[in-house]
Amino acid sequence: MIKKLEPFIFVTILFLCPGLVAMVNARETGGNAHNPVIWADVPDPSIVRVGDTYYMSSTTMHMNPGVPIMKSRDLVNWETVNYAYDILINNNAMNLKNGQEAYGDGSWASSIRYRNGTFYVVTFSYTTGKTHIYQTNDIENGPWSSYTLATVCHDPSLLFDDDRVYIVYGIDNIKIIELNSDATAIKSGGLNKELIPKASQIAGTSFNVSAEGSHIYKIGGKYYVFLISWPAGSMRTELVYRADSLTGSFAGRIALKSDGIAQGGLIDTPDGNWYAFLFQDHGSVGRIPYLVPVTWEDGWPVLGVSGRVPTELEIPVENDSIPRIVASDEFDWDADMPLVWQWNHNPDNNFWSVTERPGYLRLTNGHVDTGFLNTQNTLTQRTFGPECSGIVAMDVSHMQDGDVAGLGALQKNYSFVAVRMDGTSKSLIMVNASSGTANEVESVLINQEKIYFRIACNFKNKIDRAYFYYSLDGNKWNAIGNTLQMSYTLPHFMGYRFALFNYATKATGGYVDFDYFRIFNSLTGSTAIKDTKDNSPTGFKLYENYPNPFNPTTVIRYQLPRMTNMSLKVYNVLGQEIITLFEGSRQPGIYETVFDAGQFAGGIYFCRLATSVGVVQTNKLVLLK
Repeated sequence: MIKKLEPFIFVTILFLCPGLVAMVNARETGGNAHNPVIWADVPDPSIVRVGDTYYMSSTTMHMNPGVPIMKSRDLVNWETVNYAYDILINNNAMNLKNGQEAYGDGSWASSIRYRNGTFYVVTFSYTTGKTHIYQTNDIENGPWSSYTLATVCHDPSLLFDDDRVYIVYGIDNIKIIELNSDATAIKSGGLNKELIPKASQIAGTSFNVSAEGSHIYKIGGKYYVFLISWPAGSMRTELVYRADSLTGSFAGRIALKSDGIAQGGLIDTPDGNWYAFLFQDHGSVGRIPYLVPVTWEDGWPVLGVSGRVPTELEIPVENDSIPRIVASDEFDWDADMPLVWQWNHNPDNNFWSVTERPGYLRLTNGHVDTGFLNTQNTLTQRTFGPECSGIVAMDVSHMQDGDVAGLGALQKNYSFVAVRMDGTSKSLIMVNASSGTANEVESVLINQEKIYFRIACNFKNKIDRAYFYYSLDGNKWNAIGNTLQMSYTLPHFMGYRFALFNYATKATGGYVDFDYFRIFNSLTGSTAIKDTKDNSPTGFKLYENYPNPFNPTTVIRYQLPRMTNMSLKVYNVLGQEIITLFEGSRQPGIYETVFDAGQFAGGIYFCRLATSVGVVQTNKLVLLK
């Protein structure tokens, strides 16, 4: 929407000195929850309710520990409380050894259920060639018992039906197999049949993805099987089948065809409301969950509102501005690693520590590797939308010749910003591998032992761009390299992740110490709350943007001496508002943001800071294209 700036204000703008505007873009929610409920990679959700508490399992494939268990009291805000396993399998692929890797493999979709005080999680893996069953009486603390079936049950769904236990699974031809009563093995002579033949056919005749993603329930004496299919030329579509018995005939229909939101199952609330918890492919951030209202008509579940998934939900809960499945970390722990972290593939526990130097994460090179994607002990957290940024501080004084260490945006088409040692010389480098080949875009010689890196990710409107920065003092940030056009690739099958890493290309023994990792729900984060709370700025100021001229991004900084209602907007030369960078209340401090003008034509623009106390400042921005 374009808004017109009042003419007398625009005249004033033309004569004001250049400066700069900034924002820290927060996720404003209002009074009710909204979709997506988690703007981060949480695919293949399976949910169970125990009393007034919900537990969800999801997929993280080659990451370890694996099969995250998340908890919620409202179906909207979730936190990770456990994992079903620490290590899926100890082999060359999962250890990144001998040129092997397991990107996009590991474990896939899971099913979580609860019966008589025991939680059950079933998943499967083409990496192991097995179906894995995990059981615990304490889902938040463990321990877990582990059992395997010597067959792959693709996208399994577990059903407890009185005293009998089943797994429903398969692709297109959906099958059912019976387990023994304690769900540890296949029952000899038990039910083993094709449950729904050619389940895709109710959605079309040709498919990008045939029916899979089984979720089975027994509700009101009837059996319901939810599936996902992707008809060619269409979108991901949710299907539902119904039958009176497991040996009877299943009738099916399309349950939801709305913006590609599909795959998942049903959950009811303590007060009797029903929802479907599904996900949507959402570009490079990954597959993100949506909560879909469900009503019932003639014994069939009706998903959505008039066939659509609503943006606002009738749940009086605000979404977390930063999902609780990610978090900043000062590395001041000495026992269990915070559950927001996962290793890329299996870790080598001999070569990382938070106790050798308390308050720091030490990554030591125990192997010589060929590059970023091939090294163990890369520690990761999810990125999230609509915007996020991650910052690290590193002590690089013990790096050795050939070592490379820093902060990466992890996917097949990755990029990173790092320190590289060449003999005794240190260089800051930015590497971009979006072309399929790792290209060193820029290098800067440095001569100091502490360095700061920042990566900012913009997922708004699927812009899917990442920006890279370094700082020598933790305050002034410098752009380095170029912009990464992020892309979701099937070989990795996962949204981009922040990745802390260190690898050796010549000799082992070098190490780096990460002082902290800090995460923000903006492109730059805020230095205000932490760094200036005891020394607030003395006045309002809109600083000069840098760089200026720019293409397509520039950093805008401003300061506030006290808590203030304010807005930060950009206008074109006609006085028309083209974008609101921030509007709301801010604490005193110094703030920065990245203004991404990739969608706008080259020319002159004006950034305007306006406050509720009458302070108005404007600066000229020059976009070169």
